[in-house]
Amino acid sequence: MLATLATAGAAATLAAGGYAYAAMWPTSQIFGRAIVGGLDPGEFALTYDDGPNDPWTLQLLDVLGRHNVRATFFLIGRFVRQRPEIARAIRAAGHLVGNHTMSHPMLLFQSPQKVREELAGCNAAIEDALGEPVRYFRPPHGARRPDVLRAARELGLAPVLWNAMGYDWKPTTAEQVLENLQRGIKRNRRRGMGSNLLLHDGGQAGIGQDRSHSVAATARLLEGENQVRYVTVDAWG
Repeated sequence: MLATLATAGAAATLAAGGYAYAAMWPTSQIFGRAIVGGLDPGEFALTYDDGPNDPWTLQLLDVLGRHNVRATFFLIGRFVRQRPEIARAIRAAGHLVGNHTMSHPMLLFQSPQKVREELAGCNAAIEDALGEPVRYFRPPHGARRPDVLRAARELGLAPVLWNAMGYDWKPTTAEQVLENLQRGIKRNRRRGMGSNLLLHDGGQAGIGQDRSHSVAATARLLEGENQVRYVTVDAWG
């Protein structure tokens, strides 16, 4: 009896671990295909979540513009409603704009109706600001279920995750953010993959979050990685 219970418990733990991996690990494709990276280790995509955000998004646009680099910005719909002019500045600078939901919830724990409202609401906010459709979507925290990905597809959105992270959503330094990115880049190069770099120009708590370290880390990356081709995520799918 005890052996049977132990086996059942181990199986349940394994199943829970497998579900968590499928739902949260950024490179997992178990619940459905998501864009992660290309097959050229010399190709990088700079991606930024949680904007638009005064004043750091605009400072970031200046840095990217000086280096003639295009990036991908996954915007939160409620912030787009508050700062549509920044969303338009991102697009006018040639960057790709994607959906990061209306209010940045953990979609894993939302009802299917709420998931669709979050995606459709963000689409509407961005499309109202830019006058063009949205084609790419990044789930907050990378959290997804099969029905989340299905809702995205029904709304014309391709899901995008990442394979290198700056861990810049918390107080830190540009040096530490860059070190985190470079660790992921080295891992991707060993695997023969391009690097999809996750950074943040904003924060889910509200407009005004300090992202000075993210802007500085971006500048240092662009100054140091000059044998790299920068792309937006639409180059990969």
